[in-house]
Amino acid sequence: MKNSPQNHLASALRKARNAAGLSQEEFGAVSGRTYISQLERGERQATLAKIDDLASVLQIHPAALVALAYLPDQAGEDAVEKLLTTVREELMAMLAAG
Repeated sequence: MKNSPQNHLASALRKARNAAGLSQEEFGAVSGRTYISQLERGERQATLAKIDDLASVLQIHPAALVALAYLPDQAGEDAVEKLLTTVREELMAMLAAG
C-alpha cells in the first residue's frame, strides 16, 4: 500500500470559498458559521455527506474540493495533472478489478 498523503481540507475549503466569493455565513443552509470556521481552522473534520453539502453551496463537484485538499500549497498545472493522472489510473484499476 502506498503512503497516505495528508489532506489539507481546511485550507482547501477556505480557498474554494474565497474563489467563489462566499462568506462563512453563506453556508448557513448547510452549516453554521461556527462549524465552517472550525473546519477552516482544522478543528473539525467533515464527513462525506458534509463535503457534498459544502460543494453544493460552492457549486463545484465534491471530488474537486477533495482533490484540492490533496494538492500542495501553490500548486500549479503540473501538480494538478499529476494528481488527476494518479486518480484516473487508480479509478480505472478498481473498475477493471470489478
